[in-house]
Amino acid sequence: MAPEVNLIPAPRRIEPTGGSGPFAGEVRTGVDPSLAPEGYRLTVTADGAEIVGGTEAGVFWGRQTLRQLLGLDAFRRAPIEREPVTVPYLIVEDAPRFGWRGFMLDVARHFLPKDDVLRYVDLLAAHKLNVLHLHLTDDQGWRIEIARYPRLTEVGAWRPRTRMGWGEPAMWDERPHGGFYTRDDLREIVAYAAGRHVTVVPEIDLPGHAQAAIAAYPELGNSDVVDTAALEVKTDWGFNRNVLAPTDAVLRFYEGVLEEVLEIFPGPFVHIGGDECFKDQWRASPTAQARIRDLGLKDEDGLQSWMIRHYDHWLTARGRRLIGWDEILEGGLAEGAAVMCWRWYTGGVAAAEAGHDVVMCPQQEVYLDHVQADGAEEPVPFGWVHTLEDVYRFEPIPPRLAGTPHAARVIGTQANLWTEVAEDRGRVDYQTFPRLVAFAEVAWSELPHPDERDFAGFERRMNAAHYARLDALGVAYRPPTGPRPWQRRPGVPGRMHDRPRRTWRTA
Repeated sequence: MAPEVNLIPAPRRIEPTGGSGPFAGEVRTGVDPSLAPEGYRLTVTADGAEIVGGTEAGVFWGRQTLRQLLGLDAFRRAPIEREPVTVPYLIVEDAPRFGWRGFMLDVARHFLPKDDVLRYVDLLAAHKLNVLHLHLTDDQGWRIEIARYPRLTEVGAWRPRTRMGWGEPAMWDERPHGGFYTRDDLREIVAYAAGRHVTVVPEIDLPGHAQAAIAAYPELGNSDVVDTAALEVKTDWGFNRNVLAPTDAVLRFYEGVLEEVLEIFPGPFVHIGGDECFKDQWRASPTAQARIRDLGLKDEDGLQSWMIRHYDHWLTARGRRLIGWDEILEGGLAEGAAVMCWRWYTGGVAAAEAGHDVVMCPQQEVYLDHVQADGAEEPVPFGWVHTLEDVYRFEPIPPRLAGTPHAARVIGTQANLWTEVAEDRGRVDYQTFPRLVAFAEVAWSELPHPDERDFAGFERRMNAAHYARLDALGVAYRPPTGPRPWQRRPGVPGRMHDRPRRTWRTA
């Protein structure tokens, strides 16, 4: 009897060719430009396997499919089975729906060592995801070494203590926390990812989410209204009104940062954040108000747009593209910039209709820091409930764009994990998996309308094969029956949202 084929993500076409048998071990590869660039054709016979890809990336994704057919030993670091694996003889033809299939890992709130990042590259590749978005800077930490500005990591990479959870009264982990990646660490991560056809997109957040940088270099802040010399790296979470000053000196400083970023990251996109920039200090700052008058701007939103446009032109002149959170639409957006839509679907729809490329990652659908189920057992519950089924029914193309030329502006989709309460690898695994598996199928496969998706079939494939693959990979995922005792965090308060959790039907 042929073994059951439980492939994830679901391929476009599987054709059994009759029977099954021991895998011969030989894998022949080739490139056929007539196939889609990341597409492939995998043929498994008694003689072995042949993988033909549209490019080498397609060949690599075909290898990931063959890996699933070869059983659990293919996911272990060393084989433990003595008998040859039995494989079905078949042809698989496949290609991804989206060119950007991403995962954002926030290493600014809680630092993850380099080896953990490399491990996540492998986990993305195993699920045919091809973008790792590293959130490298924020109020709570600066994680990238910049040679010309050493205090960014000497000071900005460390905080004296950390808020635990979200509730009141505040709870604190009094241990200092920090860390950063050297330039060579990041070059290694980029090279390792490239070998697995994963592009690393760096994020340097500005003009908001910059308190760690201001703590290191107080002249970056609005020192005419705030005692920036007294600011430290932020130790708690939530909105922050300490933002960069809109001065030429700040522009030059971050140009220096980005020059080193471009030396490390060769990919086309650089993420500049642009989100949650509160304008209170600019409204009170004589320096900011003078800049608004000198530039002939309407208001503070225009001032933020001016800063974003500056870096868009700066990056374009160097052959790169700016991408930022959807707040960069406020005050007008530079023509070449792309938008990462996180606030519902509204910003993504507006950006696509205005002719901008969009990566869809709405928080009410694919923010993996949000709680996975109702109930008191979930560790540090936050946000809306996003179950495995919710993520599987996520549709990256909003109904308003579907069937219109603007839909082509949605170049991809991404799941995001913010790490305020994911303090180590185990917690990151728990929040990410298995929901990232469902997301990977949404990003890769041509699935029907969300109402018509076969979640029961996906769940069957998970139970029959894929949870065991995650076990072999050593992933500390959330079991379908709920958290294991050691995955709970009793007594650490969370913060749940009371708004509707899903809106794709009307977006």
